[in-house]
Amino acid sequence: MLKFAAIDIGSNAVRLLLTRVFEKDGESWSKKESLIRMPVRLGEDAFVRREISDDRARMLVETMSGFKHLIDAYEPITYMACATSAMREAKNGADIVEKIRKKTGLDLQIIDGKMEAEIIYSNNVVAQLNPKRDYLYIDVGGGSTELTLFTRKKTAISRSFKIGTVRLLQNKVPESRWKEMRKWIEANTIDLDGLRAIGSGGNINKLFRLANKKDHKPVSLNELKLIDKLINAYSYDDRIRIMGLRPDRADVIVPAARIYIDCMKWAGISKIYVPQVGLADGIVQVLYKRHKAAKGS
Repeated sequence: MLKFAAIDIGSNAVRLLLTRVFEKDGESWSKKESLIRMPVRLGEDAFVRREISDDRARMLVETMSGFKHLIDAYEPITYMACATSAMREAKNGADIVEKIRKKTGLDLQIIDGKMEAEIIYSNNVVAQLNPKRDYLYIDVGGGSTELTLFTRKKTAISRSFKIGTVRLLQNKVPESRWKEMRKWIEANTIDLDGLRAIGSGGNINKLFRLANKKDHKPVSLNELKLIDKLINAYSYDDRIRIMGLRPDRADVIVPAARIYIDCMKWAGISKIYVPQVGLADGIVQVLYKRHKAAKGS
């Protein structure tokens, strides 16, 4: 039994995942023990001013300090901390990384879109796919959307687009960027019949639960459109009060639904599977594979 810790510093929230990996008879499986989420929303600064404000930087540093105490108490074999779109685009991102290192001792990596997609891909999603089908993997974050096309269980092509939920709320996504993503999807899926989608990210996980689906069952495009219509029928306050959404989920879920629906429409996809994994889960898998490699097994 092995313990790992993963930190995902996203544009909307910051997450700490504590996970155990079990091994038996040459097989392994993981069990999440705790997921702590803080709604720091770095993207509100980074996508507007290209800089993280002093207040949000302080909030992030204090959050990382709290995470460090939890990691020390958990005593994992190792950990990894990754930051995505917001920290990539912030001019003072590197300075904040250094502040975190000095105050907490945590080493934080600012990763690019390609590495982000590769880490998410590490979630063993491929092993769950039907080898006779093709899939478009859609990961929607606060600052970007990562698309990966799997053809017959192999990674065929991957692309990151600066279209994310927080970025959309800040009106920082020009129409040309939507056209670029649509063109890419249509060009790469035109010859694929029966294509299915796989969705990851906090918003699609919530949309999946709103659809009242059982694990491993897909959500149809029509069901997703109905949920989108329902969400938009409520005000922000009512999404919190009546639908029970968290305050930092009640706004971003609207543009997230649009992204998933548009990607599916452009690719001619009628169903999306939601394995409910994300970047932090992928980090754990990366750490486990590195540990195995170091042990020579």
